[in-house]
Amino acid sequence: MNHFFLYTLGIYLLIFIIISLFDALHVKTFTDYAVAGRSQNTFSVCMTLLATVIGASTTIGIADTVYEIGFPGIWWLVFGAIGLVLQSLLISKPVRTTEADTLPDLARILVGRPAELIISLIIVISWIGVVAGQLVAMNSLITFALGRSDKKLFIIVSLIVILYTLIGGQLSVVKTDKLQFIVIALGIIICAVYLYFVKGAPDDISNNIELLNSNYRLPNLLTQFFVIGGVYFLGPDIISRNFMSRNENTAKRSALFAGIGLFVFSIIITLIGMWVRYSVSPEVLGDNKALMYVIGILPKYVALPMIFALLSAILSSTDTCIINASSIFVKDILKKDSVKYIRITVAVIGIIATILAASGRGDIMSLLSGAYSIYTPGVIFPLLIAILAHKKRSINVPVWVAAVITGGLFGIAGTYFTDLLGKLGVPVGLLSYLTLIGMGISLLISLFSIKKQA
Repeated sequence: MNHFFLYTLGIYLLIFIIISLFDALHVKTFTDYAVAGRSQNTFSVCMTLLATVIGASTTIGIADTVYEIGFPGIWWLVFGAIGLVLQSLLISKPVRTTEADTLPDLARILVGRPAELIISLIIVISWIGVVAGQLVAMNSLITFALGRSDKKLFIIVSLIVILYTLIGGQLSVVKTDKLQFIVIALGIIICAVYLYFVKGAPDDISNNIELLNSNYRLPNLLTQFFVIGGVYFLGPDIISRNFMSRNENTAKRSALFAGIGLFVFSIIITLIGMWVRYSVSPEVLGDNKALMYVIGILPKYVALPMIFALLSAILSSTDTCIINASSIFVKDILKKDSVKYIRITVAVIGIIATILAASGRGDIMSLLSGAYSIYTPGVIFPLLIAILAHKKRSINVPVWVAAVITGGLFGIAGTYFTDLLGKLGVPVGLLSYLTLIGMGISLLISLFSIKKQA
């Protein structure tokens, strides 16, 4: 299968390059490149939303989580679906009416330049780790498909992803996302059907459908609801799809339909993880990822679609993260509406992330959780308060910025400095709640930033 995989991979990536070259002919303005001309219909936005949120963490990562902790592993995606539905119900329309180009640009419109700058820095720095996490997963998948590690092929594929993103911008990302989502859906569905209807479902699965257990308790539930749900509710990649929507109603419908679609996907991928959990012992699984083991026992006509489903999930999230982080760097930090500058930044961020991934440091879930744990407590509540207050109340900018900084610092402390804080005497029970505490404090400070009506 190695040679057939390589040929198919080459054709697949060539299609993306052709799409990007075609779209490059239609890129006339910064708006065309950065927000796909603000002209995308509900179908396109919904498809690109789903392709964006279904990445390495929500396929490879979720299946591994389910194998380790059981059915409660579903909560990551369920909270993501809830976040999208809440976005549709609460903020999709007011966000789209601002005509913002990026999430920090939205913060500028709502609060001012200081808000734009601080959120830009948080996103650009954190999202390099997110991109690296996706590429780590891609490297693992390529290694598995070939049966050996091949750094040269990994670098070539990474550079092709950077290249087609750089050439066509969001116009290309939207089109490739549609193709990638179709491949994702087909591969995952075929795999689930084969496991449950050909191989057969283990009896233990039906007896272990539980929402909480000894591996996943109420504190985990609360933390993921805010940290993961918050990113899907008001994360830069998800909100970028709002900005490219044709109008407010398109943005609202797209988020709602994507939330429903993500919930369905969460059930399917969780059931695949449960099949592995109750069919494969840890000794047999060894160091393999749960989905990699599944691919290994599938017949070739099912295994290859599954490999490309996972590859598409990774690529569709990677290109979105790269183009959004690059647009934010140029638009909101450099203050340039320049397609040329974004293309240069895409190359720089992509290469940095590739080097980080090639070094083999970290795994997809730890890298993404780390980025989210910094972004969510620092940004979600202050930005939500600013959206709800827009055109109704004015914002005290220094207090609002203090809310972002305080929340972000708690997120950093809870993610990277728990050992140090433990040695300094901070109670162990408190350390696991630092991110939630940061979000709560951030919310309170941002509420105080709303000026009273005269």
